[in-house]
Amino acid sequence: MSERRLRTVGLLGGGLIGGGWAARFILNGVDVRLHDPAPGALERAQQQLENARRAYRRLTRVALPPEGRLSAVDSIAKAVRGADLVQESAPERLDLKQQLLGAASRAAAPETLICSSTSGLRPSLLQVEMDRPERFLVAHPFNPVYMLPLVELCGGERTAPEALERAAEIYRGLGMHPLVVRKEVDGFIANRLQEAMWREALWLVHDDLATVQEVDDAIRYSFGLRRAIMGPFRMPGGGGGMRRFMQQWGPMLKWPWSKLTKVPELTDAFLDKLAKQADDRGEKLSGLEIEQKRDDCYVALLQGLRSQGYGAGETVALWEQGLREANFQIDDGCGPLRMPPAQMPSDWLDSNGHVNESRYLQLFSEATGTLERYVGVDSEYRSKCGAFYTVETHLFHLGELRAGDRAQVLTQVLGAQDKRLHVFHVLTREADDKPVAMSEQMLIHVDASSRRSAPVRGRVRERLLELAERHAKLPRPERVGASIRQR
Repeated sequence: MSERRLRTVGLLGGGLIGGGWAARFILNGVDVRLHDPAPGALERAQQQLENARRAYRRLTRVALPPEGRLSAVDSIAKAVRGADLVQESAPERLDLKQQLLGAASRAAAPETLICSSTSGLRPSLLQVEMDRPERFLVAHPFNPVYMLPLVELCGGERTAPEALERAAEIYRGLGMHPLVVRKEVDGFIANRLQEAMWREALWLVHDDLATVQEVDDAIRYSFGLRRAIMGPFRMPGGGGGMRRFMQQWGPMLKWPWSKLTKVPELTDAFLDKLAKQADDRGEKLSGLEIEQKRDDCYVALLQGLRSQGYGAGETVALWEQGLREANFQIDDGCGPLRMPPAQMPSDWLDSNGHVNESRYLQLFSEATGTLERYVGVDSEYRSKCGAFYTVETHLFHLGELRAGDRAQVLTQVLGAQDKRLHVFHVLTREADDKPVAMSEQMLIHVDASSRRSAPVRGRVRERLLELAERHAKLPRPERVGASIRQR
């Protein structure tokens, strides 16, 4: 497979895992021939494919290759004949998998790689009825397969080492992270870790120490986020740091904090093994660098969850809402509305080292939102009356902002009619009147029920008209109504 592109996959089983595989293969430009005698298997796979399309549109803006084709076939032989790879994803029954894999091995070309998606069955047990078992291995994914990148690769007693190498190359090309299991073991690596936590979760509910919601929240709002960034052995100081950590905290593992109290003896030989493997990573990051990288990743995770209003992200959103309400102050004086200053973060920079233009738009959008709150457009008004929608924006670049700069937006209302709101924003560094950027916006008020343009109502209308009358006395910005001028 290193010499040619993966073109066709024979997929045996189209359930939750098989359908997820189909989606990942197809969106990477690979044709899939699906064999699954269960009624509705093709339709379920197509639904997973549609879910994956939706997710990938949000995951990346890079153009994907032309999609592969999904077709259903009525026999194992038709699915695997001429395929570059066979992926078995049948129910977790040893006899069924042995039968499917044996039949697939007799129908597939001798060089075809054959993989099983089993969650924990040893590959040596799955190989027993196969022709050419040296090309077989376990490739265990996680649900949903099209989103989660880990695939555990585990060979059996008769698996050739080069089969594992080929598989790792194939799955890496599909955007996955192949993890080769060193020794054949039930449940492989990730599921053994999941099982330990799952058992303890069941005991907590069984013994009335927690409810299912409390157990879920304990994970989602704490170490569930941490484990997306670092595993249990990620700590500063290399082998020395690992040894100090285990010497300090290792003995506590024998305390009766859980039902699972059996732990390896922390002998010098075992501590040496942990320290050596920590050093073998070759990481040279200091404790401070690790902490900062960890915090940067937490910020990215929490911001992503906040955008969905879910889990720990909902907590951040509620916290921010409280901060806005507690600190809602705008310097309106007799001039433009002066929004509270904000410091520019380092992740807002583009390749030229200054704040990206999309962030200017974000700042202006936030200023418009602050203006709306100032005149009384709150959640109650939005639900009962309506809200403003931007229909046109003009952005003017006049200078640059860099990380650490404190900037603020000055907002002038140019006009407020029944349905329209015309505003002009000026972005400056704090305590500096020289503009960095400007934006002219036209907004339309949309009714909450009809979803059509409609007049502004009640106190919001009164406050907008008052503000527009006051701002009419200010100098009109010279760039109002400007467009790109051609020579």
